[in-house]
Order: sequence, then C-alpha cells, then structure tokens
Amino acid sequence: ISRPARADDNIPPDVPTNLQVPQGNRLFRVAHAVGTQNYVCLSTGWGSPAYAPQATLFDEENEQILTHFLSPNPDESNTPRPTWQDSHDTSTVWANPIPGASYTPDPTAIPWLLLRVVGRAEGPTGGDKMTGTTYIQRVNTTGGLKPTTACNEGDKALVPYTADYYFYKADNK
Repeated sequence: ISRPARADDNIPPDVPTNLQVPQGNRLFRVAHAVGTQNYVCLSTGWGSPAYAPQATLFDEENEQILTHFLSPNPDESNTPRPTWQDSHDTSTVWANPIPGASYTPDPTAIPWLLLRVVGRAEGPTGGDKMTGTTYIQRVNTTGGLKPTTACNEGDKALVPYTADYYFYKADNK
C-alpha cells in the first residue's frame, strides 16, 4: 500500500518509462485525490466513453487545494476534458491522456496515466497557480473501475477512487 503523496518530497514518482515526464519539466505540485469515477450507461453499456472524474485533491496538510472534474476546454472548441481547478485562485487546466502512456499495476484500480495539458485559464482575478502546468501524472490509484454488471441506458455509477497527482511545469517557468 502506498502512502499519500507529499509535496515536500519534491521527488517525481517512480514510474515506468512511458509515464515519465519529458526532460525540461519540473515537479511543482503534488496532491492526493479522493473522489469518484462517474459512469453513465449508454446503449453500448458501461464501456462507453461517457465517464468523468469528480474528486477533491488535498495537500500533505490535508487541506483542499484542487478540484478535479470533466468540463469543456475553451482552447479546443469546448471539447470535454479532465479538468483541475485551484481551490484558491480558480486557475484551471485541462489535460488529455497521452496515447500509450498508461500503466496498470493493480487490476482492481484505474490505470496510472501521463496527461499533457491542452488548455489553461487564469482565475477571474488573475490567479495563475495552475496555468504553467505542462504535464500531470496520475499514480498510486485505488478503485474507480467501470462496473462490469449489466445496465439500463441512463443508469449512473459513482465508483470511489483515490490517486496521487503530480503536476509539472516547464523548467523556465
């Protein structure tokens, strides 16, 4: 069992090569997420892409620092993307998993991922804590797998999960 991430470690997690952040980026923020992966049953069943995270992310002091959810990315014509919003200045980033950058060390949990930031926005008062983010790693996951049971169209499943998220920005930022 892995312990929750701690920002003061300031050390990237030990991950397979396909999840390593490219050189030229440095770790600047670490958070532990507690929430749900939310699934909706479509005519194709639970295997549909209609799912979204809903999580609160905490620092090593157990203080809320981010909220994680699915929302439209204005930088991509409002394409829905995983979103992280700072709890204080409301700066926001949208990211997309990098194809092939996935690892499943625990078959009972959602995979570990490397995501590339594809959109960013300052908070309404100019907050910018998150806007420099370039990559995000999701590691140390528990739970969150889509249901394997039969479903009726429109059914919803909120599956508890936890994860550690590591946020990177360019070295020159």
